[in-house]
Amino acid sequence: MRRLVHRSNRTGARWRVVALLFVFALAAVAAGCGGDDESASGTGTGTAAGTGGGACDKPIWVLLPDSASSPRWESDDRPYFDKAFTDAGIEHTIVNAEGDAATQQSQAEQAIAAGAGVIVLTSIDTGSGGTIIDLAKESDVQVIEYDRFNTGSSGGSAYVSFDNVQVGATMAEVLEPAIEALGKSPANVVELNGGEEDNNAFLFKDGYDAVVQEHVDDGSWKLVADQFVPGWGANGEGQGIMEQILTDANNKVDAVFAANDNLAQQAINALEAAGVGPIPLSGQDASAAGIQNILLGKQTMTVYKPIQAEAETAVQAALALCSGQDPSAVEPDFAGSLSEGTVGLLDLQTVGIKAADGKPADSPTGEGVVPYLALTPIGVTVDNIADTVIADKFRTIEEICTGDTADTDFCKENS
Repeated sequence: MRRLVHRSNRTGARWRVVALLFVFALAAVAAGCGGDDESASGTGTGTAAGTGGGACDKPIWVLLPDSASSPRWESDDRPYFDKAFTDAGIEHTIVNAEGDAATQQSQAEQAIAAGAGVIVLTSIDTGSGGTIIDLAKESDVQVIEYDRFNTGSSGGSAYVSFDNVQVGATMAEVLEPAIEALGKSPANVVELNGGEEDNNAFLFKDGYDAVVQEHVDDGSWKLVADQFVPGWGANGEGQGIMEQILTDANNKVDAVFAANDNLAQQAINALEAAGVGPIPLSGQDASAAGIQNILLGKQTMTVYKPIQAEAETAVQAALALCSGQDPSAVEPDFAGSLSEGTVGLLDLQTVGIKAADGKPADSPTGEGVVPYLALTPIGVTVDNIADTVIADKFRTIEEICTGDTADTDFCKENS
């Protein structure tokens, strides 16, 4: 897996300078930690025998944010983390705050009291996330910021995520020709962004907004609404916002850049209720519902972020930190868990992100800079579902081909 250090800006343009970094010996770390892990299905707690005195002799805690903003946290991230830590023989605890910042802070305090060596944190919001990072630092506990970055904080030891500007750019790459094919002049476009409490929402927006603004400037598109949805629509806010957008636009909406599959579904609900569509519509997370909506023709695409690769990268970074090594130098091998096609599209780059504002830094190190392990996102349409999410077993035919989706050509050919 290549390691690149690049200079980047928020529109995704960057200079790449190839730099050779060393191979991280996961097997040696696992051997040093030793033991078999018995993981409980409730909190996801496992204990490795014989961890004392090894290279990583402290427990690692994973703090997940909720179950409502996206199904991925429980259906994907939890089992991937559990398996990876179990395979490495590491004592670990996985908890979910279910959207409550006070609960997540309490979980962090429990992790610190339990002697955690590393906390892998997906915060509920940047403010509470920053508080957790500071609490951990005061107790000499390392923090990996996972998937969500905590702007304005003192910064964790590493940030593991996907190239979030590229996530939005990938949406635009697929939707742009679909919108142009409508032949509207101008095409009325909506941006249904994620929650403002999540820095990723701004980065995703940067990615697709760059393309939107080009068309707005030349008069071919009109941005009729640009709305952030609190909590990523965890409580259904996205549908109400989309309904109001449709009312204000007299139902004249030709395309929607929805920042994830949950918001895409809420947009679909509002569009169908208004008798509008289907129209070009983006999504993200490659959720089962998102893939079904693509097959049913209700959603144009989703962004697949191979979560097993993200979780594996975070696990190896956590093991590196736990054993006193550089987390940004890990070299995870995804060949065992992902299809050849996906591995060929994946890249892992070590860049830098500024703790103060979440903007890209000139290098992975420096004052106020957090090393950012950034993975490549993959666009999924009806044409490559089989070669990506199905081939990787990220989604299965059995979970996708249910209800109305079972009658689609894809399901008839693949069931």
